[in-house]
Amino acid sequence: MVTADPATVSSISRGDRRRSSAPRRGPLRGSGWGLTALLALASLTVLVPLYFAVVMAFKTPEQAVAGTGFALPWPLNWASFADAWTLTGFPRAFAVSALVSVVSVAGCLLLASWASYAIVRNWGRRLFRYSYFYLLAAMFIPFPVVALPQVKLTAVLALDNPVGVALLHVMFQLSFSVLLYSAFLRSIPLELEESARMDGASTWQVFWKVVFPLLGPMNATVGIFAFLASWNDFMMPSLITADQSLQTIPVVQKIFQLAFSTDYNVAFASYLMAMAPTILVYVLAQRWVMSGVTRGAIK
Repeated sequence: MVTADPATVSSISRGDRRRSSAPRRGPLRGSGWGLTALLALASLTVLVPLYFAVVMAFKTPEQAVAGTGFALPWPLNWASFADAWTLTGFPRAFAVSALVSVVSVAGCLLLASWASYAIVRNWGRRLFRYSYFYLLAAMFIPFPVVALPQVKLTAVLALDNPVGVALLHVMFQLSFSVLLYSAFLRSIPLELEESARMDGASTWQVFWKVVFPLLGPMNATVGIFAFLASWNDFMMPSLITADQSLQTIPVVQKIFQLAFSTDYNVAFASYLMAMAPTILVYVLAQRWVMSGVTRGAIK
């Protein structure tokens, strides 16, 4: 009978462990460089227009029409921003856009969270289950398809103003928000709610004191998506709002572009001022957006 040396067996096992823990080098190793190159090319589609906008905004009118659009301006012309602030009526348009966006975000957070909580916790009932499918089906209906009925309806109800635009933003964002909330709510254990009910809490108290605080990442995700969709929307305010003095920033910029099509430096300065809030909000909250989407998808 032949027996193996314990030292030899130990060395072989250590070698096997080292080989198993070592990173595998296969054909997928080079795909990382290809993916990086693809992302770099895709980022150019955003960075190049952004660079062009920044450069044009700091040029003088003479520099804007001379040479190439990519030439760096010197000296920097800050007067373009002052002209854009005055000519476009930026403070008033900014206030209207801010009002519409705040109402849209608040409405999406409240209505979508309430609807999603009722649907998920009553999934066994046919009415709630069909309501979920009905809301998902509404995601495939674009606004231009129902634009004319919405224009007539808001005019009849005297909602052809920024308030009506904000309410329509809430309605059209509700389907996607319910989809996100529902996926996230299924990950919250029922035991937390049951323990609160045993302590005498009502359904309303359970939602606000137990469930809603746990929806923090998804609240940030839904809020960011609702803000971006409302702030950047052009078609709905242009069709619904009857008073041109109460238009949002995208519509005001379009009107300014049609009236002053040759003032490129002022136009691009107004574009940068309009983009600043969206870029700032997204940069500050992007980690919550990714966290909310990832947790809702995995759980």
